[in-house]
Amino acid sequence: MISYTLNVDSITKTFGRRLIFKNVSLNCEQPGIWGIAGPNGSGKSTFVKCLCGIISPSSGKITHTLNGREIESEELHNHIGFVSPYLVLYDEFTAEENLKFFAEIRGVKYNQAKIDYLLNEFLLFDRKKDFVKAYSSGMKQRLKFLFALMHSPALVILDEPISNLDNSGKEKVYKIIGEEAKKSIIIIASNDDSDLALCSSVLELTNYKSEQF
Repeated sequence: MISYTLNVDSITKTFGRRLIFKNVSLNCEQPGIWGIAGPNGSGKSTFVKCLCGIISPSSGKITHTLNGREIESEELHNHIGFVSPYLVLYDEFTAEENLKFFAEIRGVKYNQAKIDYLLNEFLLFDRKKDFVKAYSSGMKQRLKFLFALMHSPALVILDEPISNLDNSGKEKVYKIIGEEAKKSIIIIASNDDSDLALCSSVLELTNYKSEQF
C-alpha cells in the first residue's frame, strides 16, 4: 500500500512588504479531507500553490514523502492532482485531446478505462469529442476534475472546487471527493460551508496573519 505524507512546517509567505500568512503548519499523514478556509483575499490560493510547488514559501518548509522517501520538487506533478479556477484548458481541442495532451506532458500513461470511467462519472462521456470552447463553465469545471484524477494521485488539492457548478454537479463532485478520500489525501481550499463540511479538520488562514514583521 502506498504511504503518502504532507508536512507543512511553519511556512510564511510575503509579497514585498505584504504579509499573506505567517507560521502555518499542517500535517497530513493518512487519507482524508482537510480544509483551508478564509474569506476572499485571505491567501487560500497562495497557500495551495505553495503546497503544489507552483510558488515557494518565503520561509518554512513543505515536505512531501512517498513510502518514506522525500519527493523532489520536479517530481511533484506525478503525485498531485490540482483543480482551480485558474487552470487553463485548450478551447481549440476536444476534451479527449486535452486529456491526452496533458497526459503526454506529465509523462503518465493514458489509461483509457480510467478516463472513460471519469468521463462517465462527471457526465461528460457523450461530449468527449466536442471542442472545449463549446462547453459551459460548469462542464469545464467538471473536466478539470478529470485532469486532477486521471493519474490516480496520492494528493488531491481543490481550490474552490464547486465554482460554476449547479446542484447536480456539486453532488457529483462531493461523491467523487468522498470516494477519493478513502485512498488519497484531499485538501479543499474554500469559503463555502458545504465544501468545508466534508473536512475532518479546517485550518482558518485568518488566524495566521499579523500586522507586524
